[in-house]
Amino acid sequence: MRIHTISPQEGATRRPKRVGRGIGSGTGKTSGRGHKGQKARSGGGVRPGFEGGQMPLIRRLPKRGFNNDRFKKVYSIINIEDLNVFEDNTVINADLLLQKGILSKIEPYGLKVLGNGSLTKKLTVQANKFTQTAQTKIEEAGGKVEVL
Repeated sequence: MRIHTISPQEGATRRPKRVGRGIGSGTGKTSGRGHKGQKARSGGGVRPGFEGGQMPLIRRLPKRGFNNDRFKKVYSIINIEDLNVFEDNTVINADLLLQKGILSKIEPYGLKVLGNGSLTKKLTVQANKFTQTAQTKIEEAGGKVEVL
Protein backbone atom coordinates (compact mmCIF):
# COMPACT_ATOMS: atom_id res chain seq x y z
CA MET A 1 0.00 0.00 0.00
CA ARG A 2 1.29 3.42 -0.94
CA ILE A 3 0.07 6.78 0.30
CA HIS A 4 -0.88 7.89 -3.22
CA THR A 5 -3.07 4.82 -3.78
CA ILE A 6 -5.26 5.37 -0.72
CA SER A 7 -8.77 6.62 -1.44
CA PRO A 8 -12.09 6.60 0.42
CA GLN A 9 -14.25 3.49 0.24
CA GLU A 10 -16.74 3.24 -2.63
CA GLY A 11 -19.84 5.31 -1.79
CA ALA A 12 -18.21 6.99 1.20
CA THR A 13 -17.97 10.42 -0.41
CA ARG A 14 -20.59 12.66 -1.95
CA ARG A 15 -20.18 15.42 -4.46
CA PRO A 16 -20.87 18.85 -2.97
CA LYS A 17 -24.28 20.43 -3.59
CA ARG A 18 -23.87 23.00 -6.37
CA VAL A 19 -26.25 25.78 -5.51
CA GLY A 20 -27.45 28.60 -7.73
CA ARG A 21 -27.16 26.62 -10.96
CA GLY A 22 -30.58 27.11 -12.50
CA ILE A 23 -34.16 26.07 -11.88
CA GLY A 24 -33.69 22.48 -13.03
CA SER A 25 -31.02 21.72 -10.45
CA GLY A 26 -33.45 21.94 -7.52
CA THR A 27 -31.23 24.51 -5.84
CA GLY A 28 -31.57 27.45 -8.19
CA LYS A 29 -32.79 31.01 -7.57
CA THR A 30 -32.80 31.21 -3.74
CA SER A 31 -30.32 28.30 -3.47
CA GLY A 32 -32.20 26.51 -0.68
CA ARG A 33 -32.28 29.59 1.58
CA GLY A 34 -35.97 30.39 1.21
CA HIS A 35 -37.24 33.95 0.74
CA LYS A 36 -35.83 36.93 2.63
CA GLY A 37 -35.04 36.92 6.35
CA GLN A 38 -31.80 36.95 8.28
CA LYS A 39 -30.72 33.47 7.23
CA ALA A 40 -31.24 34.29 3.55
CA ARG A 41 -28.76 37.18 3.60
CA SER A 42 -25.07 36.86 2.94
CA GLY A 43 -23.25 36.61 6.25
CA GLY A 44 -26.63 36.12 7.90
CA GLY A 45 -27.44 33.87 10.82
CA VAL A 46 -26.98 34.13 14.55
CA ARG A 47 -24.05 33.29 16.82
CA PRO A 48 -23.99 30.00 18.74
CA GLY A 49 -26.11 30.20 21.90
CA PHE A 50 -28.29 33.05 20.62
CA GLU A 51 -31.96 32.48 21.48
CA GLY A 52 -33.68 35.25 19.57
CA GLY A 53 -33.46 37.87 22.28
CA GLN A 54 -34.60 35.52 25.04
CA MET A 55 -32.13 35.41 27.93
CA PRO A 56 -29.61 32.73 26.84
CA LEU A 57 -29.23 29.53 28.85
CA ILE A 58 -25.66 30.33 29.84
CA ARG A 59 -26.85 33.58 31.45
CA ARG A 60 -29.97 32.04 33.03
CA LEU A 61 -28.03 29.43 35.01
CA PRO A 62 -26.59 30.44 38.39
CA LYS A 63 -22.85 30.77 38.64
CA ARG A 64 -21.23 28.63 41.34
CA GLY A 65 -17.84 28.26 42.92
CA PHE A 66 -14.51 29.93 42.52
CA ASN A 67 -11.96 29.44 39.76
CA ASN A 68 -8.34 29.97 40.73
CA ASP A 69 -6.77 28.85 37.41
CA ARG A 70 -5.02 32.16 36.93
CA PHE A 71 -2.97 31.78 40.10
CA LYS A 72 -2.91 27.99 40.43
CA LYS A 73 0.47 26.39 41.22
CA VAL A 74 0.89 23.35 38.99
CA TYR A 75 3.47 20.72 39.99
CA SER A 76 4.66 17.54 38.29
CA ILE A 77 3.74 14.87 40.83
CA ILE A 78 5.28 11.51 41.58
CA ASN A 79 4.62 8.89 44.26
CA ILE A 80 7.50 7.44 46.27
CA GLU A 81 6.57 3.91 45.13
CA ASP A 82 7.69 4.95 41.62
CA LEU A 83 11.22 5.65 42.94
CA ASN A 84 11.94 1.96 43.69
CA VAL A 85 13.25 1.47 40.14
CA PHE A 86 16.45 3.38 40.99
CA GLU A 87 19.60 1.95 42.60
CA ASP A 88 20.63 2.80 46.18
CA ASN A 89 22.35 6.17 46.79
CA THR A 90 21.01 7.70 43.56
CA VAL A 91 20.34 11.45 43.50
CA ILE A 92 16.86 11.84 42.04
CA ASN A 93 15.59 15.08 40.53
CA ALA A 94 13.02 16.11 37.92
CA ASP A 95 15.52 15.99 35.05
CA LEU A 96 16.47 12.38 35.84
CA LEU A 97 12.80 11.35 36.05
CA LEU A 98 12.13 13.04 32.71
CA GLN A 99 15.12 11.31 31.16
CA LYS A 100 13.98 7.87 32.45
CA GLY A 101 10.45 8.47 31.10
CA ILE A 102 8.77 8.43 34.52
CA LEU A 103 7.64 12.04 34.02
CA SER A 104 6.28 13.22 30.69
CA LYS A 105 7.04 16.91 31.34
CA ILE A 106 8.16 19.24 34.09
CA GLU A 107 5.44 21.66 35.16
CA PRO A 108 6.20 25.36 35.86
CA TYR A 109 6.45 25.00 39.66
CA GLY A 110 8.66 21.90 39.51
CA LEU A 111 8.34 18.52 41.17
CA LYS A 112 6.19 17.45 44.11
CA VAL A 113 6.71 14.08 45.80
CA LEU A 114 3.65 12.36 47.28
CA GLY A 115 3.76 9.65 49.94
CA ASN A 116 1.70 6.93 48.25
CA GLY A 117 3.20 3.44 48.52
CA SER A 118 6.41 2.35 50.23
CA LEU A 119 10.08 3.00 49.53
CA THR A 120 12.67 0.24 49.88
CA LYS A 121 15.75 2.04 48.49
CA LYS A 122 18.08 4.54 50.16
CA LEU A 123 17.77 7.59 47.89
CA THR A 124 18.50 11.31 47.89
CA VAL A 125 15.43 13.04 46.47
CA GLN A 126 15.57 16.65 45.24
CA ALA A 127 12.18 18.28 44.66
CA ASN A 128 10.38 21.59 45.08
CA LYS A 129 7.81 20.18 47.48
CA PHE A 130 7.24 17.06 49.60
CA THR A 131 4.20 15.86 51.48
CA GLN A 132 4.77 15.08 55.15
CA THR A 133 4.27 11.33 54.61
CA ALA A 134 6.66 11.27 51.64
CA GLN A 135 9.34 13.02 53.68
CA THR A 136 9.03 10.63 56.63
CA LYS A 137 8.99 7.52 54.40
CA ILE A 138 12.12 8.60 52.51
CA GLU A 139 13.97 9.34 55.76
CA GLU A 140 12.80 6.02 57.32
CA ALA A 141 14.25 4.15 54.34
CA GLY A 142 17.61 5.84 55.05
CA GLY A 143 17.41 8.45 52.31
CA LYS A 144 17.66 12.22 52.28
CA VAL A 145 15.17 14.94 51.34
CA GLU A 146 16.42 18.10 49.64
CA VAL A 147 13.92 20.92 49.05
CA LEU A 148 14.92 23.06 46.07
